[in-house]
Amino acid sequence: MNGETLHRRIDVGGVDIFYREAGPPDAPVLLLPHGYPCSSFEFRNLLPRLGDRWRLLAPDYPGMGYSDTPEHFDYSFDGYAQLLDGFVRALGVERFVLYLHDFGSPIGARVAIMQPERILAQIIQNGDIPYEDALGDKYAEIEKSWSLPEREMRAEIGKAISEDVFREEFLNDVRPDLVPRIPPDLWKLHWSLITPRRREIAIDLIGGLKANRSWFGAHRRYLREHHPPTLIVWGPQDFYMPEKSARAYLRDLPAAELHMLDGGHWLLETNLDEVVPLIRDFLDRTLC
Repeated sequence: MNGETLHRRIDVGGVDIFYREAGPPDAPVLLLPHGYPCSSFEFRNLLPRLGDRWRLLAPDYPGMGYSDTPEHFDYSFDGYAQLLDGFVRALGVERFVLYLHDFGSPIGARVAIMQPERILAQIIQNGDIPYEDALGDKYAEIEKSWSLPEREMRAEIGKAISEDVFREEFLNDVRPDLVPRIPPDLWKLHWSLITPRRREIAIDLIGGLKANRSWFGAHRRYLREHHPPTLIVWGPQDFYMPEKSARAYLRDLPAAELHMLDGGHWLLETNLDEVVPLIRDFLDRTLC
């Protein structure tokens, strides 16, 4: 059925990957790389809402969600991008729209840079931005750890790998009246999937934000040179990515369509009924 969500597994380079899928197999593809500390679970409500017209693919990264946690894997933004590239190739997908949210933004953007001609369009929703001067105040707490010796930095980051902090990450900076819209399943489920090995992987990824800064220029250059059709939907109640973060994209994508909604970092939980028609309209106009 077109709107039905299917739950599948696929081998990608020797790694067992879990993914969610909806939509006709011959429809235009919307690729959904997830954020942190989440998984493809974040797209569970979006898939059936768009699966009548488009094929949606939402994989779990290695070491997250229901995918395998191989001992030998490059648990970095580069490593995840290579995995995501292998995922679309394994499924025979040649062109696709990218949905960029949270950590899925630097991962998905790396895939776009590999072969820009594959990207039909992009939807950016509170994605980790490539503009240092437009980051939210909360990023300063992460940056403080970067001056520490490696061992101390990892210990400091490790303090943030807890159920209480996961809850804080999902509630983020939304107004009290929006909090009841965010289900505790988000932090309860994803905390239950943490193992000692996965905790170290999370530390690697968060610590990798420092090295990721050197990649910002390449990301901005890609946007400037290839100007993919872009829809920006943003929840400004976000202590990592406030309103100024969304507007920063307009420096390199002046033709992008920007919608500022009354929500926060996890718009698909709080503002799904607003996001869906914006995406449908954008895809109808862009892919016709």
